[in-house]
Amino acid sequence: MDLRQLRYFTAIAEEKQITRAAKKLHMAQPPLSHQLKLLEQELGVLLLERNGKEMELTEAGKTLYKRGKDLIEKLEEINIEVQETGEGLRGILAFGTVKTCFSYLSERIRLFREQYPLVTYRVLEGDSYELTKYLQERKIEFAVVRLPVDMDNFSFLPLPKEKFVAIVPEDLEIYSSLSLKEIAQMPLMLLHRIDGTGLYELVIEAFMKNDLTPNIVCECADAAILLSLVKSGSGITLLPESTLSSFPLNGLKIIKVNDCVIESKAAVIWLKDRYISKSAKRLIETFNI
Repeated sequence: MDLRQLRYFTAIAEEKQITRAAKKLHMAQPPLSHQLKLLEQELGVLLLERNGKEMELTEAGKTLYKRGKDLIEKLEEINIEVQETGEGLRGILAFGTVKTCFSYLSERIRLFREQYPLVTYRVLEGDSYELTKYLQERKIEFAVVRLPVDMDNFSFLPLPKEKFVAIVPEDLEIYSSLSLKEIAQMPLMLLHRIDGTGLYELVIEAFMKNDLTPNIVCECADAAILLSLVKSGSGITLLPESTLSSFPLNGLKIIKVNDCVIESKAAVIWLKDRYISKSAKRLIETFNI
């Protein structure tokens, strides 16, 4: 078994079809099928079995896929590390961010580009739960997330806490602040993660501590959609204050919450015990400044 066969096998396991795997690998189907057969003969086990139109891993195949995938990723990391030795910063830097945290990145990326013009960027957006998955799947090197997230597999750099504010339609007649009791009587639209605990639970907890029940009319995982709904007059929302610096405020206004401090925590996270590129390290370091 060699590395080439291992790459072929993992592609088939992920695509679940020889045809799709061959297309992904930019090769013809017959030689790919032949390499799978040779690998199974060498190991003396069946690695994949057909289930309708798709192929599924056997128990032996699951073991080989897990160990083989880890090996391929380690070799790719070694390759990056060796290539970076003695070189200036270059290549693609892949990272992720939740929309409500992009304000932490925009200016840093502009300055980073001035200093390292040969670095290009691949940015993935998602909620904090999705971004932890992207990190584990090695799709990105680091992510800026809203806490809490399960930190067992991650190193992290905490970012400053920030307060929530109310965002209301521009034509709504409100003075400079709102009480939590007043907000509870208004149609409220909240940011809610696809999975896990997040900003939604922080807001609900604040209402519960004050013996209040909010009038929630919408839950959404996308801050941009929430702000669009607020602008249309569908309700109001509560978000960390820095969120607004990444979105146009036309048709919206920011109102302080005067009798309750709801604070959001954010962090830069990356996988423990994984080599990350010089570019990623340098950009992460800018959060310490």
